[in-house]
Amino acid sequence: MTASALSADGQSADSADGAGGSKHAAEETPLLRVTNLQKHFPIKSRVPFRNAGAVKAVDGISLDVPAGKTVGLVGESGCGKSTAGRAMLRLLEPTGGSIEIEGRNITKAGSSELRRLRRQFQMVFQDPIGSLNPRHPVGAIIGAPFRIQGVDPQGGVKKAVQDVMARVGLNPEHYNRYPHEFSGGQRQRIGIARAIALRPKLIVCDEPVSALDVSIQAQVVNLLEDLQDEYGIAYVFIAHDLSVVRHISDRVVVMYLGKIMEVADRDDLYEAPMHPYTQALMSAVPLPDPRQESRRERILLSGDLPSPVNPPSGCVFHTRCPKYREQLSDDQRQQCRDVAPRLELNAANHLVSCHFAEARTDLITAAEAGAAAAVSAPVAPAAPTSLDKS
Repeated sequence: MTASALSADGQSADSADGAGGSKHAAEETPLLRVTNLQKHFPIKSRVPFRNAGAVKAVDGISLDVPAGKTVGLVGESGCGKSTAGRAMLRLLEPTGGSIEIEGRNITKAGSSELRRLRRQFQMVFQDPIGSLNPRHPVGAIIGAPFRIQGVDPQGGVKKAVQDVMARVGLNPEHYNRYPHEFSGGQRQRIGIARAIALRPKLIVCDEPVSALDVSIQAQVVNLLEDLQDEYGIAYVFIAHDLSVVRHISDRVVVMYLGKIMEVADRDDLYEAPMHPYTQALMSAVPLPDPRQESRRERILLSGDLPSPVNPPSGCVFHTRCPKYREQLSDDQRQQCRDVAPRLELNAANHLVSCHFAEARTDLITAAEAGAAAAVSAPVAPAAPTSLDKS
């Protein structure tokens, strides 16, 4: 995968161009381009018409998603992943920045224009039951995109819906059943069927397998890959499970406290993570071999995630950074506290937001990561059916 994220502060990443980081982005417009995206939630004051601050859930992120590719978005709970995914699709109105689909800026698009554009981008939500209307049968849920967009498919909406149901591993005869009559895995297939009904070019998957059992996770992940191969869909895949992310992603973006810490091609990131936060995440990936697992070094982060209402000055990660705590001199620590690092392309073709980034190859090897990924998402699970149980 060749496209890269832009600088986190919204710059055009000229330094990345010079090192080849966004060379291909200049040659070919990415399907999705997000530049300096911000989403701040105001905190209401007791004084009318005044705010007492803001929750900076997403604080200036930039990334590109090429057509037909998958960009994984990872980070611990509260880092802003889901908010970023929803803001990319204008399900949440951005506070700042720009969003482009195929070179077309949709940041200020009106409701009627957005409705037309939603044929091109959809979302699969984390909660498979909470995202489905319990009062509507499955046929009406999956058929909603046809009705909303005024599409009259050949053979009628019912036939088109049943074809989509069959494609995602659901029994077309269950067209009139309600969501509560399906298992968790089947409900997620319903959400996927609704998302692909009009063959969109981009789908944001917000932790689509986190609520499912491991075997069902494998089936859903492989279904998404099959659909990508068949229809050329691009994914923004949001997840906590780094093994699943490694299995499905072409490029990985690591977020922390509303900002991007590191971006790299999947294998490069897993084999030699450079940001201390990425290194800590990689050290937590479980290995299937107990002997290897017992010998591995775990990087433990101190303290809790800081409040996005009042993030730390300088590098937002310095309050929990093991390198800051154990390895840096006083002058280097002062730099971390006072100066916010830029997300810049280095010689290893990683975009890293760290003053003192360096690779760590002793955390998890490619073979180990592959073995761990096979546990969470086997490459060839049993064919999905309508009988899966979660």
